[in-house]
Amino acid sequence: MGSRLAAHFAIGLLWLLHFLPLSILAALGRGLGWLLWHLAKRRRRIALRNLELCFPERSAAEREQLAREHFGWMGRSVLERGLLWFASAERLQSLVQIKGDIKLAETSEAPVMWVLPHFAGLEWAAPALMLNQKNPGVDVYQPQSNPVFDARMLAGRARFGKTAFVDRHEGIRPVLRLIRQGYAFLNAPDMDFGVKDSAFVPFFGVSTCTLLAPSKIASSMGMVVQPLIVTMLPGGQGYVVEAWAAPEGYPSGDLVADATQMNAWLEARVRENPAQYLWVHKRFKTRPEGEPSFYN
Repeated sequence: MGSRLAAHFAIGLLWLLHFLPLSILAALGRGLGWLLWHLAKRRRRIALRNLELCFPERSAAEREQLAREHFGWMGRSVLERGLLWFASAERLQSLVQIKGDIKLAETSEAPVMWVLPHFAGLEWAAPALMLNQKNPGVDVYQPQSNPVFDARMLAGRARFGKTAFVDRHEGIRPVLRLIRQGYAFLNAPDMDFGVKDSAFVPFFGVSTCTLLAPSKIASSMGMVVQPLIVTMLPGGQGYVVEAWAAPEGYPSGDLVADATQMNAWLEARVRENPAQYLWVHKRFKTRPEGEPSFYN
């Protein structure tokens, strides 16, 4: 009961905060990030370890500064979620800059897979897509442990357009059925889900457990792949959602080669904006057999 009341309180606070100008909300979010840096010691250690693995050429002080910036962006992403859940479509549209062919799923004869890497502002892809093109979309999601937050998160993601959500534990078959019905598939695959249906391929020079499903599904379903990168801008400037073309030749039918190519493409995008990538996740948790854990 206590956790439910706390969740309702937090959601109510986000509702109140969403009335603020974005510049003020962003400043509060950076303050929250500063607080999380000091309180969330486990996540801080994970972020610093990930940055050590990915940017060994940088000094420890440089990596710490990058991690602190990352916590600032993550603090903003928490508080600004209230905008996504409660702000009007008109306000959301005014805050988002679109780059690239955001209407591809609407105009393409082939089904489309949107590949959405885990940058701090990734939740802004939903209104950018569903307010700017008419094709329905399906998303695979990880249920939240708190049912109040879980219900609010799903309601927030489903505010605009025609959407469907598949619990990750249901497997891929419900997603495939919806793709055949004309839904585009929003896929955020750059996380460590274990060795099943994965391969170890390089990411920042580290052998990384990487899902093979994106290439496999795209090949088997004849899909066009369109990566989306969300960038949060400083202060009250808003957000940029950029629709990219897939890496040349992707998918090729060679699942491991495709995973390697997509990781290389994503690494290039992360290097362009390293502070906003999700460093607090144990991206390198699963190791090849016999290798020790990176996280102690």
